[in-house]
Amino acid sequence: MQHKINSVRARMKDNHVDLVALGPGSHMNWLLGFNPSPDERPCLLLIGKEKEAFLMPAVNEEGIRQKTTIAMNCWNDANGPDQALKDALTYTDSSNAKHIAIDEAMRSHFALILLESLSNPSYEFTNSTIGALRMRKDQAEFTNLKENALIDDRAMQAGFAAIKVGVTELEIGEAINKHFISEGAKPQFCIVGSGPNGAFPHHHTGNRKVEYGDSILIDIGGRKGTFPSDMTRMSVLGEPPEGYLEIHAIVERAVQAAMLAARPGVMAKDVDAAARDVITEAGYGEFFVHRLGHGLGIDIHEPPYITATSEVILDEGMVFSIEPGVYLQGRFGVRLEEIVILRADGPEILSELSRKLNVIN
Repeated sequence: MQHKINSVRARMKDNHVDLVALGPGSHMNWLLGFNPSPDERPCLLLIGKEKEAFLMPAVNEEGIRQKTTIAMNCWNDANGPDQALKDALTYTDSSNAKHIAIDEAMRSHFALILLESLSNPSYEFTNSTIGALRMRKDQAEFTNLKENALIDDRAMQAGFAAIKVGVTELEIGEAINKHFISEGAKPQFCIVGSGPNGAFPHHHTGNRKVEYGDSILIDIGGRKGTFPSDMTRMSVLGEPPEGYLEIHAIVERAVQAAMLAARPGVMAKDVDAAARDVITEAGYGEFFVHRLGHGLGIDIHEPPYITATSEVILDEGMVFSIEPGVYLQGRFGVRLEEIVILRADGPEILSELSRKLNVIN
C-alpha cells in the first residue's frame, strides 16, 4: 500500500497537485486493497503532500480500523461531516490547497463539500495522478489478469458446448456462468446475441431460441481475485448466414491491423484508426458503431480508452481491449475482442483461445 501512496505523491509533485481526494470505489480499492461501504455518507481519503487521512462515517470506523493505520477523522449523523473534514484537511496540511485532484467517480456531494471547505481551489480529475498509475499494470496485476483470461477461455468453450437448435440465449449464458463459478470466479457480464440479436452491440441476453443457420456473438467476463476478464468470440450453428464469412474476415483483418499499430509511443486514436480504416475501406465503416477498445483493470471499462479522438500516448504495461465489430441490423453482428498488455515490441494477447469462427454442425 505505502509504495502506491508514494507513487501517487510523486505524480502529485510532477503535476503540481496539492491534494488528492478519493471516494469509496475502484481508485481507493486499487490504492489500499479495500474501500468502505459506498453509501450516501461522505467518506474521503485525503492524500496530502506528506500525510494522508480519512474522513470517515463513524458507522464504518471500527471495521476500517482493522484494515489500516491511516488516521481517521470520524463523524456521525448527529454532528455531520463538516468539522471532521476540516480536521482531516488540517492533519494533511491541505487546508490551503490551491490545486486538487478529485476522484471522478465519487458522489458529487462529496466533491462539493470538499470544494466548499477550501478557498476556491482549481481542480482536475485523477488522470495525471492515480489514473496514470492505474493504467500501467505490474507483474502481479498481469498474473491475475492472465489467470482470469484463461478462465474466460474455458467459460467461452462451455458456452460453445451449450449451443444447439432450440436452446435459448439465457441457457447458453447459464452454462457460461456455471463454468465461471466452478473455477472460483464471479460472473461479471454475459452477452449472448443469436441471429439478428448479434447486431446489437450491447444486446441483453434473452429468451430467443437459437435456430439452425444462426451466428452467435458471445461477449463474457468473470472475476477471480482483483481483476476481471473480457472477451468476444463468434460461433455459428450449421451453415453461416449469407455474407457472414466475408464480414468475419474483415473484422479479423481489423484486429490484426490494430495489433500492428499498437506500440509504445503511439496515440490511442491511431490504433483506432488502423482498425477502422480496414472496415471503412471494405465498405462497412458506417456499421462499426463504437470505439475500438477500453482499458481493463479493477474496472471492466477504465482508461486508456481506444477511441477516434483519444490522444493518450500508449505505454508499456497498459492493458486494453481491441474489439472491432460490424453490425448489420436484422441480419447478424460480428465482434472479435482481445485483451492485450502492451509490451516494448507490441501487444501480448492474454487469451489463448483462437478467434477463428467456431462452427457447430
